[in-house]
Amino acid sequence: QSYCHRLQHDMYFLISTSRLNEQVVDKIVLQLNRVYPQILTNEEAEKFRNPKASLHTRLSDLLKHLQKKGDRHCQEFYRALQINAEQLFNDLPSRKILKTPDPTEIDTDKEQYMLNDRGPVFFLACFSMAAGLALFWYCCNSETQVIGRARRILGFSPIIIGRHVRNICMLYLEDMSRN
Repeated sequence: QSYCHRLQHDMYFLISTSRLNEQVVDKIVLQLNRVYPQILTNEEAEKFRNPKASLHTRLSDLLKHLQKKGDRHCQEFYRALQINAEQLFNDLPSRKILKTPDPTEIDTDKEQYMLNDRGPVFFLACFSMAAGLALFWYCCNSETQVIGRARRILGFSPIIIGRHVRNICMLYLEDMSRN
């Protein structure tokens, strides 16, 4: 895909919701004006840096002007954008298309959000259910000695549960072992 087509595809993204601020646009125009090869003449650079015109108008005029000039000019715009606003450059729609050339491939960013949208309550519910099933299976198994092992675990857990709760549990376990 040529840089002119990419710029046409990214134009709405760049212009909408003020993704580029005045300083970044001025830096890009200056770079296109001063760096070899000179893409913008001095008059064109002054036109696109005119503070009397709105940023939206200047940016859309700049992008249209670059598209008319050709592929090399659009390529230099992308280079200037990458240097001056790397995060925005990485978020461009055309860059995301280039990153996933296979349309059947799963977009990992979307998949990450899809897996994590359930929240902490869902995680706690699943964890509690798994812990409850494990405890039930452990307690119902006739080959294990639950009381002795539980006493050892509770004896070493003063940090996890309070001293009073631990004493009550220990008394309960001793009472259960007598019966």
